Amino acid sequence: MSFHSGYVTILGVPNVGKSTLINALIGEKISIVTNKPQTTRHRILGIMNRPGAQVLFLDTPGIHQPGKLLNEKIVETALRTVEDADVVLHLIFPKKNLSTLDREIAAKVQNTRKPYLVLINKIDETSKDQILPVIDAVQNELKPAEIIPISALTGDGVSRVIEAIIPHLPEGPAYYPKDVYTEHDLRFLTAEIVREKAMHLLQQELPYSLTTQVEAFHEEEKLDRIHVSIIVEKASQKGIVIGAKGSMIKKIGELARKEIQTLVGKKVYLELFVKVVDNWTKKEQKLKEFGIT
Repeated sequence: MSFHSGYVTILGVPNVGKSTLINALIGEKISIVTNKPQTTRHRILGIMNRPGAQVLFLDTPGIHQPGKLLNEKIVETALRTVEDADVVLHLIFPKKNLSTLDREIAAKVQNTRKPYLVLINKIDETSKDQILPVIDAVQNELKPAEIIPISALTGDGVSRVIEAIIPHLPEGPAYYPKDVYTEHDLRFLTAEIVREKAMHLLQQELPYSLTTQVEAFHEEEKLDRIHVSIIVEKASQKGIVIGAKGSMIKKIGELARKEIQTLVGKKVYLELFVKVVDNWTKKEQKLKEFGIT
């Protein structure tokens, strides 16, 4: 029996559920999830093994109209993954009036002539009567090879997505060992978990001016000692992250530590600091330094 392996990129507008989908496909949390747009800033690789196939999923930042340098880099990161992909999944909201951005995504992918599948997400929030006009609109306007209604949150339709992808992958060997589910190391995943908790707890615009960086990661037999900087771009934001008498940063730390302990499988001593790097979202060198290129 032949073996299939290849890259599958997941595209879509912000908050459509790409990170939730990749976590459901892999069965592990590798991509952070919040209810705020543009949460994902990096290309996240998730590895799924099946009998006769290894599928390498690329979760991408949401495609949006960029307003500043940080956003431009985020959109570039997303669109670059199409070049690497063997198959493209386009996740959309269950609305028959398709957005201009979704039409632009479809046009870009169709130009590559790569296998293109549209997934209509959030069917758990939509009646079957409402889905049929969406399917018609997608077929007429986006013209994908296949349309699959799914719920990334409940897992409904996810197995059908996997079945649809594998025949489109090229024949070839596995790229990674069977027990590996992402290429990202513990430092990257730890920084992302802290950022996710900060984004959950902090309101309004501050989350978009915030990033995280692991300063030290010392693995010991019974305890890992981890120091993470929460980086903001204005001195006025530092106090918001720390909170009254340190209440906010303490809450961020408590939530992050629980999840990091599950990730590493042992106790964790997590220390958080807040650092001001003036206008880092507008500086190319700083974006590179923080891994957003």
